[in-house]
Amino acid sequence: MTKVIAASAAVFLAILAPAFASGFGEARQQPAALDYDYFKKNVQPVFLKKRPGHARCVACHIGATPMNLTPLAKGSATWTEEETKKNFAAVQKVAFAGNSKSMLLLHPLDEKAGGDFYHSGGKHWNSQSDPEWQLLRNFVMGQTK
Repeated sequence: MTKVIAASAAVFLAILAPAFASGFGEARQQPAALDYDYFKKNVQPVFLKKRPGHARCVACHIGATPMNLTPLAKGSATWTEEETKKNFAAVQKVAFAGNSKSMLLLHPLDEKAGGDFYHSGGKHWNSQSDPEWQLLRNFVMGQTK
C-alpha cells in the first residue's frame, strides 16, 4: 500500500511540478487581440490584389473554405463596413493572435519558406520577407502600431 501511495505521489508530482514551476495559477499575459483597424486598412486589401499566376484570394475564399470571405457586391471594388466586420470574423478562424503557426500565415506561403505543404489557390508568397506576407504576420503577431 505504501508503495502505491509513493508511486501515485511521484506521478502526481511529475505531472504537476512543471506547471507550478512555470507559474501555474499566476496571471499570464495573453497575446493582444487581432487589430480590426489594421485588418481593415492593411490586411483586407491583400485579399483583393491580383498576383501574376494566381487568382485573387477573394475569388476562392467566398465559398466553403475555413476563411469564408463575404462576396463583393456587383460592381464594388471593396467591402462595406458591415462586410468588413464579417470578413474580420472569418479571418479569426485562421489567424490566432500571437500564433506564428496560424493558417493565414502558413497556407499561402511556399513550403520552402516555412509554409505548409498545400494551398489549393497556390502559394502566393515565396518568402517571409515579402511585404504582403509581412503585413499578415504583423497582424497576427500584434505588431500593428
